[in-house]
Amino acid sequence: MSALFWEIDNTPRDYAWGQIDGVARVRGTAGHGNREAELWLGAHPSAPSVFVGGAPWPALDEWERASGGRLPFLLKILCAAEPLSLQAHPSTAQAQEGFARENERGIPLDAAHRNYRDPHAKPELIVALHDGFEALCGFRAVADVQSDLDALAALTASDELPGLQIWRDLLTGEDGIRRAFLWLLSGDDAIPPLVSAAVSAGAHDARFTVLTPIATAHPGDPGILGALMLQHVTLRAGEALWLPAGNIHAYLLGAGIELMGPSDNVLRGGLTPKHIDTEELGRVLDAREGGDPRLVPEERGDGVRRFYPGGDEGNPGFELYASEGSGEISIPGPGIALVTDGSFTLESEGEHIEVPRGRAVFIARSAAIRVEGAGRLFLATGA
Repeated sequence: MSALFWEIDNTPRDYAWGQIDGVARVRGTAGHGNREAELWLGAHPSAPSVFVGGAPWPALDEWERASGGRLPFLLKILCAAEPLSLQAHPSTAQAQEGFARENERGIPLDAAHRNYRDPHAKPELIVALHDGFEALCGFRAVADVQSDLDALAALTASDELPGLQIWRDLLTGEDGIRRAFLWLLSGDDAIPPLVSAAVSAGAHDARFTVLTPIATAHPGDPGILGALMLQHVTLRAGEALWLPAGNIHAYLLGAGIELMGPSDNVLRGGLTPKHIDTEELGRVLDAREGGDPRLVPEERGDGVRRFYPGGDEGNPGFELYASEGSGEISIPGPGIALVTDGSFTLESEGEHIEVPRGRAVFIARSAAIRVEGAGRLFLATGA
């Protein structure tokens, strides 16, 4: 039997919304003054993690091919200095149908306008690494949105904003949340004056200040108005969000550990120069109002917590453990451990490996793992 523990690494992704030296700060390593948005830890074919040292495989996608196994997750360090795109992800059934449909149309898999690059769902959860992680996540209650529209009307001459009444009528009509949200992203001539008025209102009413950093990063984008329909959530360190299929969201600011299905299926509605398809977004959108998007972890003892939605959400195919000290973690299949503070030792099957801050380790199969140390360790595995 091959070794259980293997060190892995990857190169940070330099997306425009990333923090300067963001990943380096999380890992406690020297920075180079570059934008670092994400570090991918997994077998995703776009950027598989590479093995460090004398592994028989160069990268995790090669391990998948050689072993016949599959990592049902992608673990990321995410560091946002600016808002990400407004987006949602399909369910498995929606992804399968959309993938087949675009294949039949002959759209190349690498085409910029392709929506479905694989037939898989992409549920996500994210755990904040520091206090103040901000996100838009899920729709607000209709009554709360209407209250904001009343406030906006009071700050602006009503005859200058005919779009306000359109917005109100759509919001209170049949399937109002979906129809109103998609109208805001539609490019209607009534929308630009609304965007300007809502952004300006931030100087007079605190309820509109959330729009200021979004408008700074994406001036004039209709997605700015979409933000007024979404819940603005601020997390403390260790708190988490759960983003199932259809959930509309956008991370605004902060660093976190993100765990998701290994899929590229993203339906975008705004706040991005990338491909936007509001019609397809509308098909997958979960347009229900309210509900707390926070994911409360299960306390497993010895300081080990398990992040897993369960319940009515079903099995997303993965789970995330977090530990600040010594304890036991049993995993049902391959996993990846990452240390963001302190130092730990992992032990199982007579093997052990030292994992200082910033290092990541691939665990090749199911195992009962003894975790020794102090700091902050995350361990992702299938479920």
